[in-house]
Amino acid sequence: MAEGEEAAARGAAVDRSERPSGIFWVLALAGVIILVAVGVYLLPEDWGKIASPILLAALAIIGMLAMFAWAMGIAHFGQSSVARNDLTKLIADDSPEGVLVTNKDGRIIYANQAYLTLTGAVGEQDMRSVERAFTGDPDVSEATYRLAQAARAGQRLAEEFRIASAPPAGTASWYRVRVRPIARPSGAGETVWTVADITRERERQENVFQELQHAIDYLDHAPAGFFSADPSGEIVYLNATLAGWLDYDLAQFGTGGLTLADIAPGNAGALVVTQPSEPGSVRTEIFDIDLRRRNGTIMPVRLFHKIAFAADGQPGPSRTLVIYRGPGGDVSEGLRAAEVRFARFFNNSPLAIATIDENARIVRTNAAFMRLFKEALTGDAPGHSLLDAVVERDREGLSKLTRLAMAGRGDIEPAEASLAGQGSRSARFWFAPVDRGENEKEAAIVYMIDTTEQRTLQEQFTQSQKMNAVGQLAGGVAHDFNNVLGVIMLAADSLLGSHKPGDPAFQDIMAIKNNANRAANLVRQLLAFSRRQTLRPQVLNLNDAMSDLSMLLRRLLGEKVALEVVHGRDLWPVKVDVNQFEQVVMNLTVNARDAMADGGKVIIRTRNVPISEASALDRSELPPADYVAVEVEDNGSGIAPAVLDKIFEPFFTTKDVGKGTGLGLSTVYGIVKQTGGSILVHSVEGKGTIFQIFLPRLIEPAKAANADGAEAAAGQAGAAAAKAKEMLDLTGRGRILLVEDEEALRALSARTLTARGFEVIEAGSGIEALQIIDDGQNEIDLVVSDVVMPEMDGPTLLKEMRKRNSQTRIIFVSGYAEEAFAKNMPEGEEFAFLPKPFSMKQLVEAVKSNMKP
Repeated sequence: MAEGEEAAARGAAVDRSERPSGIFWVLALAGVIILVAVGVYLLPEDWGKIASPILLAALAIIGMLAMFAWAMGIAHFGQSSVARNDLTKLIADDSPEGVLVTNKDGRIIYANQAYLTLTGAVGEQDMRSVERAFTGDPDVSEATYRLAQAARAGQRLAEEFRIASAPPAGTASWYRVRVRPIARPSGAGETVWTVADITRERERQENVFQELQHAIDYLDHAPAGFFSADPSGEIVYLNATLAGWLDYDLAQFGTGGLTLADIAPGNAGALVVTQPSEPGSVRTEIFDIDLRRRNGTIMPVRLFHKIAFAADGQPGPSRTLVIYRGPGGDVSEGLRAAEVRFARFFNNSPLAIATIDENARIVRTNAAFMRLFKEALTGDAPGHSLLDAVVERDREGLSKLTRLAMAGRGDIEPAEASLAGQGSRSARFWFAPVDRGENEKEAAIVYMIDTTEQRTLQEQFTQSQKMNAVGQLAGGVAHDFNNVLGVIMLAADSLLGSHKPGDPAFQDIMAIKNNANRAANLVRQLLAFSRRQTLRPQVLNLNDAMSDLSMLLRRLLGEKVALEVVHGRDLWPVKVDVNQFEQVVMNLTVNARDAMADGGKVIIRTRNVPISEASALDRSELPPADYVAVEVEDNGSGIAPAVLDKIFEPFFTTKDVGKGTGLGLSTVYGIVKQTGGSILVHSVEGKGTIFQIFLPRLIEPAKAANADGAEAAAGQAGAAAAKAKEMLDLTGRGRILLVEDEEALRALSARTLTARGFEVIEAGSGIEALQIIDDGQNEIDLVVSDVVMPEMDGPTLLKEMRKRNSQTRIIFVSGYAEEAFAKNMPEGEEFAFLPKPFSMKQLVEAVKSNMKP
């Protein structure tokens, strides 16, 4: 028997690797010593005597150093290396995996016993490489070919393949083969092959897969539904039972494309998805909801919904069991417990709930339904038609929704309807179908909520938006009117200067001027409504103002209407424009008089309204704060409900043609809003009306405010007296830059000022005015500029002037209130203001009072 066969028979590995021999080094050392001895012998005698001791001494020293290195463990003489090689070889020999080592030429230089056994080799001469040992169908050949290619390229690779008849048993087996190069400094190019039998591992995997397939099959055909949904609501798994209930084809559905919103109508899907997050916990909830089939009909079910949360609180996919609770379904809990739970939820719900039969007659209601419809339905609600609970105009729309519910539709949109009975109340209705048994009357469920307050707030908001839009329109029209009226008034003043009272045209010119002033007053009312008129607010005690106004109000009311003024005690101060406040009270008083054609009584009250009382009113237009209220009450004809929402609109009036402009209450509304207050109205037709004005309390010591006001008033009175004396002379000197884009108004203003001795330079825009200033040829004493102009407005002109170090004084002319543009001015900037339209005298007075001395 050969050596290799004996090794295989004994279970030993085959090792053909070459090992270096120790005898080579011994012979080499002996040869060196002989050559050295011959060399010494051939040397001359004198040299030999010297070299011999030196050679012997060198050999002795080398021997001693070698012995010392061996004793210290620094040098080894073959034993340790052999020991290490034997240990490494022993590990490879006993490996349970087959190990094969080939050189760069593909020749086998080592194979362990496991490899010989796996390949069925009976001796060394029977050893084969992996390519030859594992052959079979094309898949195996392709795998071994790829492994051989990787070995030649010095790369790593692993392959798994199945051999139908593998040695030594000849049965089908699975193998995993790996190849890797050995990295050595010498670069010999050896390659290590490892072969492992993974048949049992594969069998275990196949068994697990088969068990999983069986589990899925059991779950798919279980008598209960099951689905799994991710946190976004997308259904990632649906069993066949639930798919059949919902009328979905699993072959078409696949593993995506369906969400909870598709099968759970309304808020049911959101109820399942939105669960309280508890990091690291597992929650199981039970829901009784309706699922929606593919055809739109509903299906009552109970969900056992389980979801696990990660450590950071993020939810994972759900595991949800679905129990059908319709006719023929298996109800797990006792009937009595279910009835008690339903009754508790049904009666304690804040929503009004009722069930109706196929004729829309009420079958059952909860307590919230009875509270909501106690005025609409007399007596017991059951037996009445649900349509009787709403006004006639909304019954047809509600009837359509009931028919959809009877047809089993589960996606019915809600509807809004006004309730029958007293007052203007409304509710929103939701309909849901019911799966009925043979003896059940309920055909649909109706859910309702009271929307009266919401609708009122919405109407108030809509009214506010409409009033703001009308106010902006009125303000824009008023601005254009002011320019036109300014031209008319200046032209009339100019004509009056050249016509004496005895001239035939004098009366016509006066008529033009008077009607222009009347039109200017109407424009001011429009500006008051749009909150853009000029106000001069001051600290005021409303009791004092009402005392001063009461005599005038009595004359306005006449003899048939009595006036009673009730002053509140310790009234808080407010900050208002006295003239505008008086106009508000007079307008309301005149309207009260006109509502009492046969006489009556007007009561005006003032009182403090603390924040608690203001909050209790619960009005969106009245923020919680301290107010001072002024109430104007009459016992006249009142205001019709259809008219009440329109009374503050401009040009709306209920008076006969020619007896009212429709701007009285709109002016009141604008002044009160611009002051920062609010106005409310309460009216009962045939009994009277109360207007309530709420002005914000001024948080300031009243005495100090009054003292400051009195001092300021005294100072203003003295200055006014001195200025009145000065203004008797309307002539003056100085150079004026007049900036106005309205050509006619600019020409008349320039002519008026020139006639009074001023030198006027005209500019049609802010850019043109800057060019004149930059020219620097004429020193400007005063700038009179319009505010609203194309290209560059007045405030921008002033900013550009200051950038040029121009300290020239400026008068702004505008049809809008000073506050409308003052906020756009640089902080601390001083300017004068002249409202449009203005007369010739007002223009000259403003220029002369602001001209540099």
